Amino acid sequence: MGIFELTITLLLVGAVLSLLADRLCVPYPALLALAGVALALIPGTPQVALDPRLALALFVAPVLLDAAFDTSPRDLGRNVVAVSSLALLAVGATIITVAGVARHWVPDLSWAAAVTLGAIVAPPDTSAATAVLRRLRPPHRLVIILQGESLFNDASALLVYRVAVAAATTGAISAWTIAPMFLLTCGGGVVAGYLLARLYLWATTRIEDLPVSVILQFIGTFAVWLLAERLGLSAILTVIAYGMTLGRHAPGRSGARRRISSYAVWDVAVFVMNVLAFVMIGLQLRGIALRMHDSDKGLYIACAAAVCVTVVVTRLVWVLLYNTIACWVVEHVSRGKRAMTIPSGGGSLIVGWCGMRGIVTLAAALALPDGSGAAAFPYRDLIVLCAFCVVLTTLVLQGMTLRPLLVWLGLKDDGSVERELQLARAETARAALGVLDGQASRPLVDELRRGYEARLRTNSEPVPEARQPSAHPELTHIQDRVVAAQRSTLLDLRARWLIGDDAFHAAEEEIDLLELAADERIRMQD
Repeated sequence: MGIFELTITLLLVGAVLSLLADRLCVPYPALLALAGVALALIPGTPQVALDPRLALALFVAPVLLDAAFDTSPRDLGRNVVAVSSLALLAVGATIITVAGVARHWVPDLSWAAAVTLGAIVAPPDTSAATAVLRRLRPPHRLVIILQGESLFNDASALLVYRVAVAAATTGAISAWTIAPMFLLTCGGGVVAGYLLARLYLWATTRIEDLPVSVILQFIGTFAVWLLAERLGLSAILTVIAYGMTLGRHAPGRSGARRRISSYAVWDVAVFVMNVLAFVMIGLQLRGIALRMHDSDKGLYIACAAAVCVTVVVTRLVWVLLYNTIACWVVEHVSRGKRAMTIPSGGGSLIVGWCGMRGIVTLAAALALPDGSGAAAFPYRDLIVLCAFCVVLTTLVLQGMTLRPLLVWLGLKDDGSVERELQLARAETARAALGVLDGQASRPLVDELRRGYEARLRTNSEPVPEARQPSAHPELTHIQDRVVAAQRSTLLDLRARWLIGDDAFHAAEEEIDLLELAADERIRMQD
């Protein structure tokens, strides 16, 4: 079977596994990881080499932009201590402990290569965890912490990864140049991401063609990543800043049809990237198994098992330590002022257990130089094997037990997002009534007014629509003004931090449905 036929077949298998994961309430990457193992065991599967320079751009850039676009700066600011602890300190602790364990098992492994392994397996991909958590509706703060961590732990880990890979392959990195380089790559990446997002919005605002608009979104994402790499900036932080800037400003500049279409395409793209990443790593494992000497197999497997245990235990210990420190600070330093939120025992256990590794770990492993002789990365096969074992272990062990653990702990939704959504519905309904109150009394206007008044009283989700013939031009014009007033009010609520992005996107979807209904009336009229 050729690589094209194999890829198509595995995409179909991925779709089936996703449906099965939905029924089992487990993260679909967990089943993809098992499929990767099966692929590595199938005789005759082709060995495929991916250009290491493209691996991170291909697999990480679209996934990272998708996460950054939906991130709420308000909620991140309220949980900055917890997010920073996980994204910086927990990642650093994992890198150090994994490097030490790897060198214990393989003494010939250089410190640079060991740190590279630690940086590869350090950042959790909590998109798998949040996919499960959102179905079970735990306290919203847990989801925010995990989402924030998943953004910034990639940046911190891959910065260390970049330095360690350069040190392992060239030995040209000096300790005196690391701090200025970090400052330049991080600060410059944030500034570049913001400016590139503003440039993109300015250049594409007038484009109405849906296919062209969606293609430009992907081209823009990959272009931002590649440009940052070419300039020596942090591509991760550049894309994060780019995505968060788009998330703040794009909703007020694009229509409902373009937004809903692009959301659907991005969901498919992220799914395809996950499937292809596990396919590629499965094909890599096949080659590793063929190249591995019998004398090395026991050592490599023992090292991989030790790294898996270290990754899981280090995160749990760190979260417990943070929980203890936070409680002490609130009790002895804040003295009841609640300068920081006291983490609950159950919530801390969930955060500690949500350490599943995913596409970033796989992409970083695939990005290691795979040449021969002097160009080969030292112990590349061992590092790729350890990376996949960590992904497989955490996704299967933690991903498949997360739902039972959450149910056992009995953690419930605090209702914060629902309260903010009710506020958004009430305020947007008042904005709609403000437009309608300036209209003369007519049957069509009166029906719209009654619908919004009912929505204001009940705070219900359905969007009111007129039951009269939908091609009425006067109703279409009024509907356009009503939609514009609601969207402006919704943007203002988010800008004043009265609602977070979760409530914003839920209310935005309801307004988009009304706008699409108005667009359909125009189309029918034409």
